[in-house]
Amino acid sequence: AAKPVTVQVSWMGYPGTTGIPAIDYRIVDSCTDHRYTADKFYIEKLIRMPECFLCYLPEKDSPDITDLPAISNGYITFGSFNNFAKISPIIVEQWIQILKAVPNSRLLLKAKSFADEHTRRYAIERLSTGHIDISRIELLPWESSIQAHLSLYKQLDIALDTFPYNGATTTCEALWMGVPVISLAGRTHASRVGLSLLSNIGLPELVATTPQEYIDRAVNLASNMDQLRHFRKNLRNQMAQSSLTDAKKFTAELETVYRSIWKQWCLSRED
Repeated sequence: AAKPVTVQVSWMGYPGTTGIPAIDYRIVDSCTDHRYTADKFYIEKLIRMPECFLCYLPEKDSPDITDLPAISNGYITFGSFNNFAKISPIIVEQWIQILKAVPNSRLLLKAKSFADEHTRRYAIERLSTGHIDISRIELLPWESSIQAHLSLYKQLDIALDTFPYNGATTTCEALWMGVPVISLAGRTHASRVGLSLLSNIGLPELVATTPQEYIDRAVNLASNMDQLRHFRKNLRNQMAQSSLTDAKKFTAELETVYRSIWKQWCLSRED
């Protein structure tokens, strides 16, 4: 707020305006923040990256992709490895409806807070309000290594994004492990990150715009084993060839943004 540097820019780490006039710019993209509607909600001037507002660097020692678990299990496993704080009452209701619509399906949730027994009981209480058999829900705590964490995606057939605060790294990890992610897009940056990530790897069809559409997309995908096998086999390669993981290109675009910001400041000083 004391403006210790010439130009200050907000980017990753907080999904909204800082509300501080001393912050000059915020870096977003046209998916997270629509060009004609979002700007009025920010005190910063929005700068939109050409593609995604972030770049994902996959783990070098990522586990290999395995076969679709539904084939051997005989049922679909949905899951979300997002922070438990992101699991809102809105999304819990959607998940319950999805489980009801897909017979014998399971829901696997993983979060650091599930190491705490009180939190586990609270989570089960929230998820059992829809009269779902609790044996269909499994809660897993934090893993000590990234490889062990990523390996848990081998148990998922379909990942379910959170709302109104979407996943970011969690979504990227799921996709990298061959697990399609169903996301629900809202009107704020936090609720449109899934749209940005999925659009930038060529899968905007996995994004819903209403709660019912979110349920329908998850249920329909659960009944399409051929599509699930295709995702399992091809998602990692599709992601590797997308702009989302092209660090060299992303860095060059970000440097161009920095240069334009500095040039604009220099021109303002001349005036």
